[in-house]
Amino acid sequence: MSHPAPFAATLIALAIASPPLLAADNATQLQQLQQEIAAMRKDYEAQLKALEVRLKQAETSLAAQPATDSTARAPTSAGAPAAMESPPATQAATPTPATAQSSASAFNPAIALVLSGSYSSFSQDPTQYRIPGFLAGGEIGPGVQGFSLGESELTLSATIDPWFFGSMSLALAADNSASVEEAFIQTTSLPGGLGLKAGRYLSSVGYQNDKHPHTWDFINAPLAYQVFLGGALTQDGLQFKAVLPTSQFIELGGGIGAAGEYPSGTGNRKKPGTGTLFAHTGGDISVSNSWRAGASMVWAKAYDRAFEDIDNAGNPVSNVFTGNSRLAILDGVWKWSPNGNAKSTSLTLQGEYFHRTESGSLVYDEGGQALGDIYRSAQSGWYAQAVYKFLPAWRVGLRYDRLDLGNVNASSNTANLFLPEYSPNRTTLMFDWSPSEYSRVRLQLAQDRARYGLTDNQIMIQYQMSLGSHGAHGF
Repeated sequence: MSHPAPFAATLIALAIASPPLLAADNATQLQQLQQEIAAMRKDYEAQLKALEVRLKQAETSLAAQPATDSTARAPTSAGAPAAMESPPATQAATPTPATAQSSASAFNPAIALVLSGSYSSFSQDPTQYRIPGFLAGGEIGPGVQGFSLGESELTLSATIDPWFFGSMSLALAADNSASVEEAFIQTTSLPGGLGLKAGRYLSSVGYQNDKHPHTWDFINAPLAYQVFLGGALTQDGLQFKAVLPTSQFIELGGGIGAAGEYPSGTGNRKKPGTGTLFAHTGGDISVSNSWRAGASMVWAKAYDRAFEDIDNAGNPVSNVFTGNSRLAILDGVWKWSPNGNAKSTSLTLQGEYFHRTESGSLVYDEGGQALGDIYRSAQSGWYAQAVYKFLPAWRVGLRYDRLDLGNVNASSNTANLFLPEYSPNRTTLMFDWSPSEYSRVRLQLAQDRARYGLTDNQIMIQYQMSLGSHGAHGF
């Protein structure tokens, strides 16, 4: 049974009390909202300060990063020539540091890995590859027959502080050996466009020398590079470069290196083995054309520099040279792409001329007759190539190499050396496909006439795959 009177009284009492109760709730909610807004403002200010710190770190890192190769497209006050194109995942020479690193990776170097492999078929035995009459050394010949891992490359690089950048590149060969291709530090903040590099580095003489093999337009080095520089000139020492503050791009430089690497020898490491001087200039001709030209000199002191040769009967023999070597190089490159856009179409013409004189003493057949006498020579070589991109992912290239035996005087050993009157040469045709900037597959066909009286028909297929961080590349 209900009691309407007490129930009604209760409703009336609640109605009278509701306004103050609601007011209290609103005050509590308002206070909570104010606290939440204050907390959000505090958190926002903390995040803003953190962003300002990261921005300042990024600006410092950007200011400290070393310039990419001074011939890269950077039409600054120095008037550097435009880099029409860097081939996908290849050109490099030296990777540049990241412009800004997150706090989680600020102390970790950038890692770049280039995987390379090939298949080769030769009509002549590559193990018997000799170019008679030239005191050659280093990496000579077309490579190995059949399948090969090729030379893969692992590079670690980073900005060390506002003053220095460091990089190391390891070459991983098919025989499971590893060698240090480059390991150097480089200044980043010297005034007047001056830069210093110390350690092991590929010298900047010529045009192709300081570019790593995976950046080349062809699988192997030109004959002149193989004969006169052993594939490429590497120095353990110090190199300087200076970009002059002129409207025309002008770069001057030089270096000094220890004895040990060809064209020097291993007999005396107490004295420097190589010295270099080089000068490069270039610029843009309209928006579609760029060029670069250079001249270089290489001085080398050869201490007991051994090399493999053949005698008059065609038998292999080991000789040793001690003396002075002088090499002059002239180089030039011209690049075209419509309106400076090389994404779909481009053409690159490149060539270098080498002239070497050597004087000293030659020991013929060191392990046998060991006949020693004076030695003098003046020899030269050159190559010219053209690479045309006719579709965004497709290129075709043609290269011609030639050597000139020149004048060789080995005194009493002249009759023992095989000095045929011919000019070693090679013609190479290349096609490559790059579906992305990180991958490339290449077909190369060549007729190699570097060996006297022999024509070596060569077929090579190569893949190159790039993983990790890769810096900008030079012109």
